[in-house]
Amino acid sequence: MNKSIIKGTTSSLSFVDHNETYGRHIIRRICKIIKPNSCLDIGAGNGEDLKIIRESNENAKLWGVDYRPNNKNLFKLKANIITANLEFDELPIRDNSIDLIIANQTMEHVKEIYWINHQVFKKLTLNGHFLMGVPNLLALHNRFLPLFGYHPSCIKMISAHIRGYSIPDTNLFYKTIGGDFLDIVNVYGSQFYPFPKTASRIASKLLPGLATCIFFLIKKTGIYNNEFIEWTKNNMLETNYYIGH
Repeated sequence: MNKSIIKGTTSSLSFVDHNETYGRHIIRRICKIIKPNSCLDIGAGNGEDLKIIRESNENAKLWGVDYRPNNKNLFKLKANIITANLEFDELPIRDNSIDLIIANQTMEHVKEIYWINHQVFKKLTLNGHFLMGVPNLLALHNRFLPLFGYHPSCIKMISAHIRGYSIPDTNLFYKTIGGDFLDIVNVYGSQFYPFPKTASRIASKLLPGLATCIFFLIKKTGIYNNEFIEWTKNNMLETNYYIGH
């Protein structure tokens, strides 16, 4: 029932399928709907998400961005490999050119969400989509843990996560800044701790707000005019967010 783990990382329960947190069944479902001809994966890692895009469209143009990408797997997918610091670098991709941008279990690791979203919506084509998958700070188990004196599992200091997300707060962020140029098409749940895979998928579909991970499908519906950068200039956020040179 239990397995050895590193504290602050994954579950010790052997019947919990940790792969469900990556929501790859959701990515497959979305690909069937939007059928992207080009995809940029920020935080591409070993290329598992880009592999799904390649399976859905063998001719799709792929880009994988990571500070230490798994070149072997990305080469097999014939992906363009970009080694970059997502929080400070301008991505070397033509603006308004990408159908789908994926950030799967990436945005919880970063501080510079304004700069990264600035890059995302610059690179997306009109009517292109941004799929963001993140741990849910308001997952069922995270709501109970503080009642017993435990820190929410998705944002422990000992882990690599530095930012928490929930459906209401993330919706507020994107609708406040991007109301003129984006639309949140759907929000999906994946993994429902501590249930096994089959029960987890059912519960996540019925109650995404309590799921372990949440996936936002966001459509670029209008012209992007640097709104994420302008927001940091016009509001007193009291921190030194990076907005470019």
